[in-house]
Amino acid sequence: MGVALLGVAAVVLIAAGWWARSTIFAPAVIYADPAGAGSLYDLQVKTLAGQPADLGAYRGKVALVVNVASRCGYTPQYAGLEKIWREMAPKGVVVLGFPSNDFGGQEPGSAGDIQQFCRRTYDVTFPLFEKVVTKAGPGQSPVYGFLGQGGSLPAWNFSKYVVNRDGKVIAFFPSRVTPDAPELRAAIEKALAQ
Repeated sequence: MGVALLGVAAVVLIAAGWWARSTIFAPAVIYADPAGAGSLYDLQVKTLAGQPADLGAYRGKVALVVNVASRCGYTPQYAGLEKIWREMAPKGVVVLGFPSNDFGGQEPGSAGDIQQFCRRTYDVTFPLFEKVVTKAGPGQSPVYGFLGQGGSLPAWNFSKYVVNRDGKVIAFFPSRVTPDAPELRAAIEKALAQ
């Protein structure tokens, strides 16, 4: 009986160790040399309303790019993202939200549903773009193809990239890092100082 319990305990500890090392809980990735990868600001996308949008409009600004979802445990982070947008826009920071249904089917709604939910629930005013695929493979958004060049792609909703004024990724933060986390704020401030 005791040996069986030890075996079960070992399996639980091994599984817990794997989970703690998974991408959702991985530490932030700071990119030491963002040169040579092109620029986020060279890409064309569509707004949530389906209109063409040129990310070049944000050239010269620091961007916080986030894959968002309306039915996720991390969805309350919308409030913190909006707070960054309102507080830091005068300094040259933009928050760019890309809805995605990649993880757990947690963004199933139409563009209108997403817009209505974000406005009514979190008073979101930062730019939202069309629903995208963040995962590698056919159909992946060019935005996430670019963002993932450093080796970090979202493992869940509300993963965050800090992009400098030149359109280079300088840091990646997994979902659990909230918008008010000191390490995220420090990465944004660092990008502003460059």
